[in-house]
Amino acid sequence: QLVESGGGLVQPGESLRLSCTASGFTLDRYTVGWFRQDPGKERDGVSCIAESEVFAYYSGSVKGRFRISRDNAKNTVYLQMNNLKPEDTAVYYCAADRAITTPQAMCTMNLDYHYWGQGTQVTVPS
Repeated sequence: QLVESGGGLVQPGESLRLSCTASGFTLDRYTVGWFRQDPGKERDGVSCIAESEVFAYYSGSVKGRFRISRDNAKNTVYLQMNNLKPEDTAVYYCAADRAITTPQAMCTMNLDYHYWGQGTQVTVPS
């Protein structure tokens, strides 16, 4: 399973770091992605990372502000979120799958991937 943590309530311009930790399997063989969903809206791919940390994708709305990374020793993928904005408010989910060609494909195709976490709420008031 995947477990997200690190969400919370922050002011605009502040930062948060989300964690996605796997249990029961080794995450380093998987492409991992962060997705977010606001009530009444579709789920969007935010950032995805390949097995190699060299290959990562960011959606246009977060590029330059968010950074995805992975620590294989801790079986964890992180999403560092800087300069948060009210439009970043959502429940953030992580997902993992092995049958993915590229991180961009994972984030943009937004399919029903093999593993999903339960989500963590990020709130940035306006």
